Amino acid sequence: MGDAERRVDAAYKEIARAGRPEVWIALRPEEEVAAEAREVDARVAAGDPLPLAGTLLAVKGNIDVKGLPTTAACPSYGYEPEADAPAVAALRAAGAIVLGSTNMDQFATGLVGTRSPYGAVRNALDPERVSGGSSSGSAVAVALGLVDLALGTDTAGSGRVPAAFNGIVGLKPTRGLVSTQGVVPACASLDCVSVFARTLPAARRALALLASPVPPPRRPGPWRVAVPPTAQLGELDDGWAAAFEATKARLVQAGAELRTIDLTPFSEAASLLYDGAFVAERYTAVGEFVDRGAADLDPTVARIIRAARDLPAHRLFADRERLAVLRERATTAMADADALLLPTAPGHPTLAEVAADPVGANTRLGRFTNSANLLDLCAVAVPAGEVAGLPFGVMLLGAAGSDERVAEIAALLDPPLRLAVVGAHLSGQPLNPQLLALGGRLVAATTTAPSYRLYALDTVPPKPGLVRVAEKGAAVEAEVWELAPAALGALLAALPRPMALGRVALRDGCEVTGFLCEPEALAGAEDITAFGGWRRYLDRDRT
Repeated sequence: MGDAERRVDAAYKEIARAGRPEVWIALRPEEEVAAEAREVDARVAAGDPLPLAGTLLAVKGNIDVKGLPTTAACPSYGYEPEADAPAVAALRAAGAIVLGSTNMDQFATGLVGTRSPYGAVRNALDPERVSGGSSSGSAVAVALGLVDLALGTDTAGSGRVPAAFNGIVGLKPTRGLVSTQGVVPACASLDCVSVFARTLPAARRALALLASPVPPPRRPGPWRVAVPPTAQLGELDDGWAAAFEATKARLVQAGAELRTIDLTPFSEAASLLYDGAFVAERYTAVGEFVDRGAADLDPTVARIIRAARDLPAHRLFADRERLAVLRERATTAMADADALLLPTAPGHPTLAEVAADPVGANTRLGRFTNSANLLDLCAVAVPAGEVAGLPFGVMLLGAAGSDERVAEIAALLDPPLRLAVVGAHLSGQPLNPQLLALGGRLVAATTTAPSYRLYALDTVPPKPGLVRVAEKGAAVEAEVWELAPAALGALLAALPRPMALGRVALRDGCEVTGFLCEPEALAGAEDITAFGGWRRYLDRDRT
């Protein structure tokens, strides 16, 4: 069984164990997915360059996946797409494997994740709280470790609020950077395909495959980050203001320069998305279908879309003129800043609170996110600690086309760790796609200090065991990779015995985290130290 097939097998076991059926709208049969995984393994073995080989992918239920119904969380609306949406096709071409389509707020209308006939998607860490929407199932599938990546959409914050509530990364690119073909529109002129991942490098890697090209940063820093006065943030949940202040301090410690900004044009633009005439575009998308009154319509979603039907055209023109003024003010306010830092949301409601006030609770959640697409901004939402045991998240927003610059600034909040690998995780080896899927980046080819012995272990796939010795040690070929802390934690959690993580000394005298082996696994193992490294051992019969 190859690596991709093993990962599929483990994923379906974990899906069964997790007991979260509300995450999915349609889950592909395991046998079908396993067959696809075997094809990926065969291509890797044949030398095909697949940067996402074996990466497990979930896709929001309003994005076309060939072989699965596209429902937008309304079964009676569903249709069978003839092809993958381009965003899905790009990731599959890179070796990603789709497990299924995920639940969502119906017709992508909501930020709560509860407006669906498939059930409310509960938060990954606290089932009494909302998961955030509308890309609820995609975010929770990533947060629970059921998949590595997920696609969502983001019109008003649907790719950022669920990321914040579930402690993961949500990347909303510049409008138009990623194709929205094959996506059921919410507001077609504002919609974006978004990416969820457990780490920022993994999200950025996916975006690089989805968009061609991703604009590079304009300069290397030091980065200038705009922040609003605390009073302009409005009411926040208990502890969230302090968490935001702590995030600002972390950016300063990382070398960023903070600038005060007037948040007023951003807040006023946010209010136009639902309280103005722009909501009429939601009626354009699915209004005729909603007017037929299907039994599986969510009542709150139906009410919002039907109310948009009778908005007069003059209001739209007035709102467009108002938005142009606000966009100019916002652009001027950010002129000397590389990004704007905000809490992703003002608070995290419970399921009961949303049920008691479905519209009011939802409206509050969009306070900081609603303006991004109206003002033509890109954004990335990242974890920024915890408050009362639950994730607290922030987002960084930048001008259109500044996606990489904003991501570089966000990376300051999650500096990478270094990992030394000597065997099956080396470049070109069977387990290297695990590092790539977690956003790993190769930074050096080197050797260990001359203090180690290397053994060939009886494992599947074949891998070596590295042990430190007091005498008769030697240098062993190694690579050093950078991983986000969360990615390294995920790697450790999935590490099978007899492998372990410990400190590995390199030839330059520094020590980094690296793969080692439990000593009891060496009984009967072949000492291959004389080859100088795992790849030379594998090539022994070719020389």
